[in-house]
Amino acid sequence: MADDFDPAANPFGNLPMFGDLAKALAGQGPLNWDAARQFAALSSSGGASEPNVDPAARIALENLARIVEMHVRDLTGFEAALPEITPVTKGVWANRTLEAYRPLFTEMATSLGRKPTGSEMDEPGDSDPMMAMMANLSQMMQPAMMGMAVGSMVGRMAARTFGQYDLPIPRNDHALLIVPSSIDAFAAEWSLPVDEMRLWVLAQEMIGHTLFAIPTLRDQFTALVRQYVGGFRPDPSAVAEQLGQLDMGDAGDPMQAMQNLLSDPALLLGAVLSPEQAALAPSLDAAVAAVVGTVDYLVDSVAIRVIGGDALRIAEAVRRRRVETSPDDLFVQRLLGLRLTQDQVQRGKTFTAGVADRVGEQRLCELYAKPSPLPTPAEFDAPGLWIARLEL
Repeated sequence: MADDFDPAANPFGNLPMFGDLAKALAGQGPLNWDAARQFAALSSSGGASEPNVDPAARIALENLARIVEMHVRDLTGFEAALPEITPVTKGVWANRTLEAYRPLFTEMATSLGRKPTGSEMDEPGDSDPMMAMMANLSQMMQPAMMGMAVGSMVGRMAARTFGQYDLPIPRNDHALLIVPSSIDAFAAEWSLPVDEMRLWVLAQEMIGHTLFAIPTLRDQFTALVRQYVGGFRPDPSAVAEQLGQLDMGDAGDPMQAMQNLLSDPALLLGAVLSPEQAALAPSLDAAVAAVVGTVDYLVDSVAIRVIGGDALRIAEAVRRRRVETSPDDLFVQRLLGLRLTQDQVQRGKTFTAGVADRVGEQRLCELYAKPSPLPTPAEFDAPGLWIARLEL
């Protein structure tokens, strides 16, 4: 925040131009949203212009959505109005997703922007003037760094996503965003009928929305994720050490070397993971895996009805893609505390199947409407305990 700027801590105080730059950096808030939007736009399309959504694809999706909606309602008992299916380009998806996740990213940036207190201020190296200067520099640059990292992250998600629930995060958006170009490209790559692939994605999006429209589930899940992203603790010395070791003389392009350093996810993550997050991880792991397992189970049930035999082939292709994480995907998941490894997905599938065997698939959504519906780590390994607690 601008009010937190300390002129005495400005490493460029005696250099007017750099001093003004430092003040500008310090006054942009915990996360530079202009930088986030610019990097999201660049990362989603590679800087190239995107054509508008084909009207024929838009009409096809609207017609297919009516078929899927009927089966989703029958399976889940969901009676409220479903949001409108909104086909968008990758760039629009990136911009809308930045806004949807803004509370999470703001909380994360705020936690990273806290000044070290107590014993954290007495770490070795604080007496080194150069290290102190680099630490102050990294603190001033942090909002821009966070904007770059968050924007790039969301942009790369947009470049390969099918819809808004590829990542299990609740949204308050009154539309279901679908990216037809990614869906159709995936169908062509795997030699899948385009309309069947579209039906499958529509089922995933409607099921994801239906689950997160349950207030008790949405509120508890959102609170867990926000608690995790709010648990980051800053370690300016980690970034400062990397900045201090940067040898501009050996770099062919000094600005490129600096950009590569500042956009390195490992550097940012290595600086901020905290014991509080480690303690929360088992509960968040159980919650994420249970929700993903339930979505997958219900999507399979709907897809079998509307697609038939090819539904399982589509599910296998999509879910293989989901667990084959790139470094970018891993960065997204670790920042938000989501683990979507093959092991976690399989555990979620086993949990949901265990529940469905006991109460039937039609009651899955009903159970998630109970108070505190997310399973504890112990209940996640014993579905019967979860059912017993919710039905007391």
